[in-house]
Order: sequence, then structure tokens, then C-alpha cells
Amino acid sequence: MTGPRKAGGGVEFDGKAFVAGLSTAPGVYRMYAADDTVLYVGKAADLRKRVASYFNATPKVTRTMAMIAQIARMETTVTRSEAEALLLENELIKSLRPRYNVSLRDDKSYPYVLVTRDDWPRIAVHRGPRNVPGRYFGPYPGVTAVRETLNLMQKLFKLRNCEDSVFRNRSRPCLQHQIGRCTAPCVGMISAQDYGDAVRRASLFLDGRSDELTQEVTRDMEAAAEKLDFEDAARLRDLLGNMRSMQARQYVDGKVAELDVLACAMQGSQACVLLLAFRDGRNLGTRAFHPRTNGSDDPAEVLAAFVSQHYAEQAPPREIVLDRAIEDVPLLEQAFSESGGRRVTIKTSVRGDRARYVDLARRNAEISLATEMSSQAAQNARAESLREMLGLAAVAQRIECFDISHTMGEATVASCVVFDAAGPVRGQYRRYNIAGIEPGDDYAAMHQALTRRFRKAADARAAEVAAVEAGTDVPAAAEGAGILPDVLLIDGGTGQVAQARTVLDTLGITGICLVGVAKGEARKPGDETLLLPDGRALKPGAASPGLQLVQQVRDEAHRFAITGHRGRRQKARTTSRLEDIPGIGPRRRASLLKHFGGLGGLKAAGAEQIAQVEGVNAALAQRIYATLHGLDPGPGAGHD
Repeated sequence: MTGPRKAGGGVEFDGKAFVAGLSTAPGVYRMYAADDTVLYVGKAADLRKRVASYFNATPKVTRTMAMIAQIARMETTVTRSEAEALLLENELIKSLRPRYNVSLRDDKSYPYVLVTRDDWPRIAVHRGPRNVPGRYFGPYPGVTAVRETLNLMQKLFKLRNCEDSVFRNRSRPCLQHQIGRCTAPCVGMISAQDYGDAVRRASLFLDGRSDELTQEVTRDMEAAAEKLDFEDAARLRDLLGNMRSMQARQYVDGKVAELDVLACAMQGSQACVLLLAFRDGRNLGTRAFHPRTNGSDDPAEVLAAFVSQHYAEQAPPREIVLDRAIEDVPLLEQAFSESGGRRVTIKTSVRGDRARYVDLARRNAEISLATEMSSQAAQNARAESLREMLGLAAVAQRIECFDISHTMGEATVASCVVFDAAGPVRGQYRRYNIAGIEPGDDYAAMHQALTRRFRKAADARAAEVAAVEAGTDVPAAAEGAGILPDVLLIDGGTGQVAQARTVLDTLGITGICLVGVAKGEARKPGDETLLLPDGRALKPGAASPGLQLVQQVRDEAHRFAITGHRGRRQKARTTSRLEDIPGIGPRRRASLLKHFGGLGGLKAAGAEQIAQVEGVNAALAQRIYATLHGLDPGPGAGHD
């Protein structure tokens, strides 16, 4: 439930009157429905002209007519340029999730190659927030491409890839050095200057500046030969040969290429955009995207939306090749060139190798779409089977599942996962750290987690009702919080189901189909029994599509709970083991963990190395070492 209509009441929106007051400047417009949900976000070079096109007599497609009929009000934002309007449009689509916009849906973060900013930089794969100091190269379509690149970097430039805690505690070269993939800076087998040169050359290679790198290595090789330093000249000759042999197989059209090839395949309103990436002439592989089309069946519209939104988040290559023409190509080229600090071109008509790559991308897009649709059809079949099994009036649009994880009562964590008609909704997963119960009491843990989850929903619904009765806006904190599942799965037997029933009854929440998922005697998949609140017990068997859906949701809840429990347990053990040592406070604990890169590095260090940390004397270092290794700290352990 949402707040009352803010504009128009029951009066039809007058689009022509709204247009009359608009500016002719570039900007972004937003369409709102009567319930204040956002229908559509668009950009315009001329706001008045673009918005007027929705309300003139020109024939429009059914989807557009349906959208216009729902408009209750509109808002506009003037920008300084079309490129700025494009960026704002992408931000609003991402944050507002309009009902009729095509939007990019991808919950996977891109992998990067990271070269850290250390005295002896390491090279590694990185995924997630870019909060580690260093240079990031990418993004890459998938982790396989990153690993291949790392393998290449180690062969060519022999940079270290070990963790800092391992690097600081080596006393002799590791296997990577013995097989010729690392220069062993950990034990001083290469000078800082030579290692810095290797890092710089690797960065040039990753930047796609292979020609510049080749010229530099050639000059250095010739200079070494002139100085009769034949050993160094031979090393540079081998590096140059390896670089050229690897690049020779990767050139596109006989030259180093940096481009993305994009193709869109559609069946009805289901779409797949396939990205084939080349960097420095190397084929980095493909990645498939399945955007939310929100009713659009036009591949060009879907591809245009993808290009705009994708490269607003990711650095564009110098060249983007598309399998079909799209709108606003000059504007997109201008915006991408400005954001990337170099010229970016978008091509839709190509020949030679690029045309073959477009065909390859198109075929892969069709295959990926067929696979996705067949997977979605199977998901729909499982959902329908579950509906019949549980006697629901309609297919469940939202399923939640709760699970409890702990080790002998330690660090108890409850998980809640959410599935909708398309599968898992990971952005709505929740974990609950359980406290204040007897260790190992699964019933109390389940009761606490469910109470915390559904009390918020009950309070939000009460706030929505009060706002409607008072004729005021719904509090922002309550919007969306009152959403309830159609089916609530509880991983457990009759005791856990009884706890769930008690919580729902206490909070006055109705309309939820509550199901307990009890494992069979041998805990064999397919032997589960589904327990219903009315006392019925269903045993559908392993062949039941409905039970397969229940297993999928339950297993995801179990995985999510275990992951959270392990993290909480490790954190508790790390903190408590250090806190239990007399003389270790928050500041010293932070210094120790930072110096050694975590508890693993600290445990691997000797007492002498621990004593080198600022604020740690020899006696305290000995106590730390003894405690972490289960030894007797000796007399006077309680004093510095």
C-alpha cells in the first residue's frame, strides 16, 4: 500500500498544458502514475519537443499508449548538455527502476586485475568494491579471462601473486620462483629497481600499450648488448620474443584491437545481449546479459538502453561494434569520449573480421536466450507444481525461507532468502545475528529471527494504514517494508513450524502459506517431508517439480546461513583470542592484524617478528605467540 495521490486527484493529466510550460533546453523527464510509482524516465535534447511527442496525434505502439494512459503527473530536470542528460537518465533508471524502461539486470560484479600500491606490488584478481590501493585493469567479461591474463603476466613479467602475510614471512623462495614465474622479491633475489621496471612494463601491457612496450624492450636489449651485458640482453630478447609470439595469435584485422562486440537476440519480450570483448588484441571471451525489457519487443531499443546504461558504469573501449543500428549514436559517442578521456566510436556496419565477430556474438546471444528461456520455463513449471501441491489460489510471487546455523551453539546466525517468479532476489537476503538465548536452542533462535523479520512488516503496514486514514504521505521508512511472502518455508520440523505460527499469530499477520521442510531419515534429497500448519504432512518425492523448487530455496537459505555463521565465528575467535591476552587492547590488536595481514599471518610469525610491531615488547610478543599456539606463556604472563 502506498500514500495518496499527490497530484491530480481524479482529474486526468493534461499533457498539452504541461508541455506549454516546458523549456527547450536538454534534460530528463519522469512520468508518474496515480500511486506515485515511476512509469518512465527519458532524456531529451529539447524537453518541450520530446515530451510533446507523447501527446500529439501520431500513432503509437500499444505499450506506449498504455503508459501514457497511466500518467498522473510529470517532472523534468534541465541539464547543461545532452551528454549530462544521458548520465542523469542512467542514474535515475538505476535508482527508480521505472515500470516501462528497459533496464540492465546483472547482480554479478566484474572482475579486475589489480596491481597493488606497495613497495613490492602484487598482481591479483579483484572483485567487489575497489577499496584496495593500487591500479585496476579491466573490467573483464569473466574470471576466466582474468586468470588467463594473470597467467600471462606471471610468465612474461614474473610478478608476485602471494598474499602480503605470506610475502612478509618467507625465508626462502617458493615454488613459483622455482618454476620461473616469480622473481622472489620476498627474499631479495631481485632489486627494487628491476622489480619496479617489471611492474611498469606489466602495467603498459595491461593498458594496451604493447607497441610502446615493445619499442622500450627493444631499446633496452640493444643498449645491454652494446654494454656487453649479454645476460641481460638475452633476458630481454626472451621477453620480447614471448610478447610477440603471444600477440601474433591475437591480432584482429592485423592490428592490436580494443573493442567490444554487442549483439541482441529477442523472443517476445525476453532479451539477451551478448558482449564479446577484445583488449590489446586478445579475445577475453563473452558475457551474456538478460535485461528487464518491461514489455518492449524492439531489439534496437533494448540494445540502445543496454549500451547507455552499461558504459555509464564501465569504462568503454575505443571501439564498440553493434549488430544493429540504434538511436543517439553521436550523443553516446560524445558522452563516452568525454567520460573516458579519449575518442570512442560506435559502429553498426562492419566488414572482415569484425563482421564475423558480430555473427559469432549474434549466434551466442540466441543460444544464451534459448537456454535462459528453457530455464525460466522449468522455473515456471516448478512454481505451478508447488501451487498445486500446496493448494494455492495463484502461483507464489514471493517465497521466503528461514534457516539457522551454529556450531555447538556458538555464533548462531539465522538467514532469510527471497525468491520471486524469476528466481533468487539476492538484494533482499537478510541475516540475523542471534543473541540472548540458550546456546543450541534452535526453537528460540527461529522465534527471534521471525519476530525481527515480521514485526517490521506489521509496523510498516500499520503505518501505511494510518497514513491513508489521515490523508498524509506514507513514511519513507515504511514504503516497501510491509511486503509479505506468499509462501514461508521453515527449515525444520514441527517445533520450528510451531514457532513460526506463534510469531505470525502474535503479530496478527495472515494470508501466508507456512510450510516446514523436514529432512528424511537418511537426509537424502527427495525424501523431505513438507509439514503444514493444519497437521498434514506431504511427501511429494524426488520427481516432484514443486519439491525441487522447495529444495532450491531451502539449500540457498542453508548456504547463506552457513556463510554468515562461519564469518561471525571466525571474527569472534580472532577477536576473543587476542582480547584474552593481557596487555592487548583495541589499538594493539588492530596494529597486529594490520601488520601481519590478519590472524593467519600473525600465527605464522615468530615471537621475534611479533616484537617488531610498534607497541609490542618481547614479553608481550612471547605471550601472544604462546596463546595463539596453545603453549604455556610462562611465569609473569599477566604483566608487561
